[in-house]
Amino acid sequence: MKRLSQTVCSVVLIGGLLAGCSGQAEKPSGESKADDPAAKKEEKVKLTFWRNSGNDTENAAYDKLVASFMEKYPNISVEMTPIPYADYDTKLRVSIASGDPPDMMALDAPNVASYANAGALKPLTAYFKADGNLEDIPKSTLATYTYQNEIYMAPLTESSIAMFYNKKMFEAKGIPLPSKNPDEPWTWEQVLEAARKINDPAKGVFGIDPAQGFGNAGATAYFKYPIIWQFGGDIMSPDGKTAKGYLDSPQTKKAVQFFSDLYNKEKVSALEYPPDPFPNGKLGITIDGSWSLANLKEKFPDFKLGVDYDIAPLPKGSVQAVANGSWALGISANSKHPDEAWKFVNWVTGHDGQKLYCEMTKDIPSRYSAAKDFPELSQYPKNIFVVQDQKYGRPRPITPIFPQMADAVNKMFEDVTIGQRNMDASIAEAITAIDKAYADMEAQKKK
Repeated sequence: MKRLSQTVCSVVLIGGLLAGCSGQAEKPSGESKADDPAAKKEEKVKLTFWRNSGNDTENAAYDKLVASFMEKYPNISVEMTPIPYADYDTKLRVSIASGDPPDMMALDAPNVASYANAGALKPLTAYFKADGNLEDIPKSTLATYTYQNEIYMAPLTESSIAMFYNKKMFEAKGIPLPSKNPDEPWTWEQVLEAARKINDPAKGVFGIDPAQGFGNAGATAYFKYPIIWQFGGDIMSPDGKTAKGYLDSPQTKKAVQFFSDLYNKEKVSALEYPPDPFPNGKLGITIDGSWSLANLKEKFPDFKLGVDYDIAPLPKGSVQAVANGSWALGISANSKHPDEAWKFVNWVTGHDGQKLYCEMTKDIPSRYSAAKDFPELSQYPKNIFVVQDQKYGRPRPITPIFPQMADAVNKMFEDVTIGQRNMDASIAEAITAIDKAYADMEAQKKK
């Protein structure tokens, strides 16, 4: 779940800390040696790059990327600073507020709008159009890093989720196996029918965990957004300013009711499961991410793909939909060397950089061309995750108040499902919380 963890930050604090940090450094006036093209060519440019510290493989991959870049561009040096995840957002905001931000920074997709709205990021649209190979990136992926018609971040990898099911349970109950074709998902009604047949609470066996429970708001909300979209609903307006008219739409209400019914009416889902219920045979179906393939193989070697379990596309309602977006690279609005910073960002997130990084980490590249270089990504089971992202991916709500929005949406699901509270009242409360957060942010900006 680490790839889904959202940075829990105060947007009001971001607005206060980052206000006034968007101006570009003025170029020196007058003639000098620095104005001479030959002198510029020889000048050594030093760039700073901050990112969240990952696991050993991810850190080694970044080390190799930086070394490869500096070998390609010997006149540019990059000082990379990995920062523990728990401290990363705070240190980054403080550096921006103090006027000493890094030239380049990594951000998780949902937080891009907060930083862009505060003027902390340099727009990259012109750079992308010049030499960023825009056509090599799915439009839905680019939309994830676009705020008010400007692209602010360059994506490196993608994340995706799918339906994992216990093959032996299906066969024992005579349930036809779902298609492995990414374009042929089961409907949620088909999933419910299978879950009913598998469900046996007396033996501690449940049919389905539809969205990884109700833990971390940002993480588990990531699993719930697609259910809303699949039923034709939505969470917020396209401009990210309000939830009114979207979170309370008939389609969204239908999705929330279906989700709640899995627990309360059908009782095929449980509020609490024993440890690792899926590989331990206590859960017939779970919605999980591409990263779980490696986790299951490592931790449960006797629970084998193709024998004990298989993977199918994410279920659909009236449409197919999956949430996209992962960590990406951007440039500080105050960088004194934005052109050189773009060279680094473009190298790391371009075809060659993505290929190098994903060869080591086994992540999914965000570019079409890089994905084609890995035969396994066009084969089952990874093709399911790749095709879903490329064809049916959607950005999570692009709003500068993303943390508050995620909290409100997750609370709404909890109130309706766990508390069995009136759905209209719960949704109305969520809309009020989201809209108030946006209004408070705007008021803070005006101070």
